[in-house]
Amino acid sequence: MKRNMNEWINAYLQGKNKKPMPILSFPGTQLIGKNVEELVKSGHNQALCMEAIAKRFDTGAAFSLMDLSVEAEAFGSPVVYSADDIPTLHDMLIHDEEEAEALKIPEVGAGRTGECVKGIREACERITDRPIFAGIIGPFSLAGRLLDISEIMLLCYDEPEMVESILEKSTQFLIEYAKAFKEAGANGIAMAEPAAGLLSPPMIREFSNPYVKRVQEAVEDENFLFLYHNCGKVTPLLKEIAELQVRAYSFGNAIDLENALKAIPSDRLVIGNIDPAGILRSETPEVIAQETKALLEKCSKYPNFVLASGCDIPPQTSMENLEAFFCAAEQFYRKSEDSEDR
Repeated sequence: MKRNMNEWINAYLQGKNKKPMPILSFPGTQLIGKNVEELVKSGHNQALCMEAIAKRFDTGAAFSLMDLSVEAEAFGSPVVYSADDIPTLHDMLIHDEEEAEALKIPEVGAGRTGECVKGIREACERITDRPIFAGIIGPFSLAGRLLDISEIMLLCYDEPEMVESILEKSTQFLIEYAKAFKEAGANGIAMAEPAAGLLSPPMIREFSNPYVKRVQEAVEDENFLFLYHNCGKVTPLLKEIAELQVRAYSFGNAIDLENALKAIPSDRLVIGNIDPAGILRSETPEVIAQETKALLEKCSKYPNFVLASGCDIPPQTSMENLEAFFCAAEQFYRKSEDSEDR
């Protein structure tokens, strides 16, 4: 459903009881009786999964899969599938400058990208009470998957022109992919750019930010939000990340979220950052409630803070654990309201 995302953000900034926005999709396999491989290969299953999550949990937004193998596979990278875990890349695609020059930009629809767009289109028909965000990888993270992340870090110094060539092709594809999600009805994209967290401040300005901005500027408007996600150790990069001037940021549990809240302008949402694997997947409901409450007590004084997971929540995370997360948030805000009413 089309909605004004500027108004949506303003409502969040002004609201006292802020609905959590965890990056929650894969655990929905438990609700629809499908395994992970069946989910990632079928747009219909992805829509059913998103709908099941939206019916079960009162989230502030619905997120599609954060599957960072999709775009690399469209370029030709081999992918290994599993019934129980998210897909992984099997090997690097580009080994030298000759292969970089020969790299072809795929059409949207290559690999599983067509199914992901189909999933968003169907999800938009099924979920109308909250915004829908399509997941997409960032340019440097995509280039790092095509080259291998260790290799690209060296090439940024030794052969920057080769890196820039791959970034250019990656960005051109991501712009078209983002446009396809927009045309399908999504209210925004959540771009995951974790590999940029490995760069130095000057290098993120050279090899990530300009390309991220190009995707943002190609699709963002008042009805389509660009959310930037980075789950890396980005504390030294917060100044540079703030320079992107996107309207919503999502950070992982590798950083103290309060540092991000101090660095990002107060009119931009900052979403995060309960550990999805170490806490939400692995701990008891009691520990999850404690961790959630502690983060809320620390960060809720910032009007642009929104409680969320620090990254995509693993498929095998139990419904009981997720309930503990949402219940802790509900209880915290209810007590806050009761205190104000006294």
